[in-house]
This record gives sequence, structure tokens and C-alpha cells, in this order.
Amino acid sequence: MKITAIIGSPHGMKGQTGILLEGMLDAMRKAGAEVTTYELSKMNVGPCRGCDACHHTGTCAIDDDYKIIRAALLASDGVVIASPNYFVNVSAQMKAMIDRCCGLIHLQIIEGKYGAAVVTSGGPGSDEVEAYTLRYLRSLGFATVGSVGALGWQMRVDDMKEPNLQAAAQLGAELVSAIKEGRQYPEQAPERAATIERMKQLMIAQKDRWTFEYQSWVERGRI
Repeated sequence: MKITAIIGSPHGMKGQTGILLEGMLDAMRKAGAEVTTYELSKMNVGPCRGCDACHHTGTCAIDDDYKIIRAALLASDGVVIASPNYFVNVSAQMKAMIDRCCGLIHLQIIEGKYGAAVVTSGGPGSDEVEAYTLRYLRSLGFATVGSVGALGWQMRVDDMKEPNLQAAAQLGAELVSAIKEGRQYPEQAPERAATIERMKQLMIAQKDRWTFEYQSWVERGRI
């Protein structure tokens, strides 16, 4: 079982988000998962240019580390997205990575995989960022197991971070169990069906422009 964790904190695994994420990673490793972590602060993943090259050819025109992230998303059984809450959204590093996934969202080739989110915040209110991150994962095709959020400063105080680490560990164990069981989430099915239908209609509308993506849908018998 392969699980990929992607952290968008500028401080990488040394920051507050990294401390919370590590609690989840430890639990997943103990449960037998092979975990690989990518720190976007140490990678070169630039913002999407909106050039449509990925839609035409299947290959992003920007030659940077996104190709590593893309390959990991496709090869993993589970994915964890971790970010601090910056102005009620993910960090700029994480948002750049998310936007680069537009080709994957159009293709809808991720199925039978599971995801979870980790968020820290300077004050109350990480719920919106957790919900946004989980929605991003579901838009790609991941079934989402859940999320964990914490006040960032608590992760620096020994007697306050423990409950948060326990919550992260519980989520990590839950993600591994969901993958092992092939767990179904019927409550997510309507959203999944709506996303597929929306992307299908987009492919039909853009078939003369986005030739690679349209042909991919045709070859898979989905159009």
C-alpha cells in the first residue's frame, strides 16, 4: 500500500503543520503503509499559466517538479494533503500545485483511491480550508476519509499538542483501513457523478480544441 503526503507549508515538516502531519504519518507507517512525503517548499512547482497545453497534448508545458507530484498522485493508493490556513485558503505553494492538476481533473482517471486532509490555523476556522481540500481531492476522484485541523500554536506546546496528534493518528489509521477494505462512501456518490458528468460535457463542448483529453474519454468508452 502506497500513500503520498504532500505538505504546502513554507516551513515543510519543521513547521506546525508538519508536526501535526507527522502524527498521521507515524500511524500509517505502523499500520503497514509505505509513505512518501513531498515538501512543496523544497520543490519547484510553479503556478498554472492557463496555456491549455495539457488539454491539447496531455503534457504540461512547464518543465518543473509538478510531473513528480502528478506521477505520485496516480501511483498511490492514498493521498494526504496538508497545508496551513492562509486567509481562509491553502498556502500559495499548495494552491499552485492544486491548479496544476486541471488536466487530471478533466481526465477523471483517478478512481478507487482515498484521500484525507491536514490543516493548521492561527485561530479558529480551519473548517473551510479542510472542506476545500477535501473537495479538491474528490474532484480528482479520491474518496475522502476525513480531515484533521488544529490551532498551529498548540503544536509547539507539549501538553496541548497531544490530543491533536492523537486525532491525526486516528485519521491515519482510518485512511489505511479504508484502503485495505476498499471502503465505499455512498454519500459522496452524487457529487462524484455530478463531477464526471460536468467533465464529460466539457469534453464534448471542447472536443475540437482539447483533442488529447477528448480522445482519452473516447478510448475509455466514456463518451
